[in-house]
Amino acid sequence: MERREPVSLSRAVEVTLVPSGEKHLLPEGALVMPQQELGGHFTIMLDRGGLARLANEDADALGPAFAERARKVAEAEKARLAEASGQPFDEQEVWEALKKVFDPEIPASIVDLGLVYELIHAERPEGGRKVTIRMTLTAPGCGVAPMILDDVRERVAKVPGVGAVDVDLVFDPPWTPEKMSDAARLQLGFW
Repeated sequence: MERREPVSLSRAVEVTLVPSGEKHLLPEGALVMPQQELGGHFTIMLDRGGLARLANEDADALGPAFAERARKVAEAEKARLAEASGQPFDEQEVWEALKKVFDPEIPASIVDLGLVYELIHAERPEGGRKVTIRMTLTAPGCGVAPMILDDVRERVAKVPGVGAVDVDLVFDPPWTPEKMSDAARLQLGFW
């Protein structure tokens, strides 16, 4: 998304306010300014200045060009999963899924931010693997935490061979910018 111009919503759409995590219905015709497109979702600036996350499946409300980008992201993910289906469980696929989870305020994945502390998987008696992700957030009071955790569960559950997902949210050790990857530090100006 190289240019940022206001967009008038073509229909009413529910968004999630950032950082509170509250759901909010934007009316048809509301002016918004797309800010970033990460992990298949859009972060938009509202006409009153706050941020919100708009889900990939609602990209059509932003217009045909955004709907087309959202469609391409969804198709690429579907193709990647189809290619992996029938394959044995692969931990790297779980990491790839986690790299597509973003905090709507920060243009870096939870993996690059260093929020994922541990990934454990074990065979389940009923089939598939149980994947446990031990992770943190950049701030304990993060209002979009439920959205991020749901995104983690949803994306990891789609990985072939995964039968169950458990996300363990911890704050010890506390997150610090030193946990970020070099690429994230450079992108976010921590160097």
